Amino acid sequence: MAAFRVELAAAAHDVHVGPGLLAQVAQLARDAGLPGGRAAIVTDANVARFYGDAVRAALHEGGFEPITIEVPAGESSKSLAMLETVYDRLTAAEIDRGSTVFALGGGVVGDLAGFAAATYLRGLPLVQLPTTLVAQVDSALGGKTAVNSRAAKNLIGAFYQPRLIVADTLALATLPDREFREGLAEVVKYGAIMDAPFIDWLERAMPAILSRDPAALEQVVERSLRHKAFVVAHDEREGGLRKILNFGHTLGHALEASAGYGAYFHGEAVAIGMVVAARLSSRYAGFSAGEASRLERLIAAAGLPTQMPDGWRSVDFLQALRLDKKRVGGEVEFVLLDRLGHAVTRKLSFDEITSGA
Repeated sequence: MAAFRVELAAAAHDVHVGPGLLAQVAQLARDAGLPGGRAAIVTDANVARFYGDAVRAALHEGGFEPITIEVPAGESSKSLAMLETVYDRLTAAEIDRGSTVFALGGGVVGDLAGFAAATYLRGLPLVQLPTTLVAQVDSALGGKTAVNSRAAKNLIGAFYQPRLIVADTLALATLPDREFREGLAEVVKYGAIMDAPFIDWLERAMPAILSRDPAALEQVVERSLRHKAFVVAHDEREGGLRKILNFGHTLGHALEASAGYGAYFHGEAVAIGMVVAARLSSRYAGFSAGEASRLERLIAAAGLPTQMPDGWRSVDFLQALRLDKKRVGGEVEFVLLDRLGHAVTRKLSFDEITSGA
């Protein structure tokens, strides 16, 4: 097991990565200062089948009194309607300010449960229990919580740090291939923006990663989370450095929204966004065309898409792009690479962005 701390002053918290950790969740939560008592496990229907009963039993044995709030699997659950359902269940269970919310699932559950925890009774203790690769390497850490609006992804949200993150790498064994591969987009992102040797390792280790070798998976998760922890510790609210984590996400989010949530998995859309961003990096930031092609080959080797779909220049796509949270006037602060392992930001117009796709 690997463990480290996200240094955020009063909001500092521990991260644990390794196999079999869900069985230890109660003790890890107690070690993090959570007192036990009433608790809510927010999970989705798919994850509940594999881990819901086990986590509930582990918490019960460790002095918690958990209820389970189960939501439908998929991006559609990141909605205001589903958020209201979660609030109603918390109310019915008489959850109070001393109660803990456990987010058991992927990025959708982490965002939904996290935003509920941030806003119900003006804030409840939150523990992230990510079970997908996307969540384990990226979304569970950093404090971003949100639900989607009809127009764009993650428009309604808050920064809210968890008290603890527990990434059980055994949970990755039950992921369908498509869901596993989408998480590799975020892994490649960390190499692209801040760790060129990680790209070298990923190129060599990709067969072992795709076969879900336990040692390879633990390294993938730990190394990615340590990178994100470094960025978040230096820029919690995305005032500067943290913006580099959006590499590939500007176009990715627009693609997700315009295609209809669920048509593309998040990592699939980000993968395409990174390929486009690498091309734009060659045009506007001095990134070598050869390295852009190398990055595209690695993304393809992970089994991820690399091309924008036919007919992508739709009204819905352009509208979603214009609603990007990083937009200022007619420009977007776009993340580019000036070399492999180093990201910069440049203000690009919407026409400049779409010209590279």
